[in-house]
Amino acid sequence: MKAWIMLLLALSLPMAAMAEEAKEAKEGEAPKVNYISLNPPFVGNYGLDGTPKLKVFKADVALRVTGEEATKAVKANEPLIRNQLVALFSQQTSDAMASVEGKEKLRQEALKQTQQVMNDETGKPVVEDLLFNNLIIQ
Repeated sequence: MKAWIMLLLALSLPMAAMAEEAKEAKEGEAPKVNYISLNPPFVGNYGLDGTPKLKVFKADVALRVTGEEATKAVKANEPLIRNQLVALFSQQTSDAMASVEGKEKLRQEALKQTQQVMNDETGKPVVEDLLFNNLIIQ
C-alpha cells in the first residue's frame, strides 16, 4: 500500500510543477490591448453658429486600453464618457469639422476629455488612445 501511495505522489509531483510553471508563465504575460467600441455611434448636430443649414455628424469611436481592469473601468464609465463626447462634438464649428487638421484636433481633444473623465472616476487616465473608425459630416 505504501508503494502505491509513493508511486501516486511521484507521478503527481511533475504535474503540480507543470501547473505552477503554466501559472507563472500566464502571470508573466504582457497585458492584452483591447479596443472598446462605443456603441451606438454618436449622431448629432454641430456648427450651430447662426447659419440656417442643419449640419449633422456621425462618429464611430473606439478606445484603446491595456488590460482587463482598464476594460472593465471604461465599460463601467461609458455613459459619462459618451456624455462628454456628445457635448464636445456638438460644440464644433463647421470650419473645424471640414479640415483634416480640425478632425485630428477634435480626436486629440476627445482623447484628453476621455482621459480626464477616467482620471476623475478611477484615479488613472486608463485610455491610451481614441480612434475614429468612421467620421461623417454633412
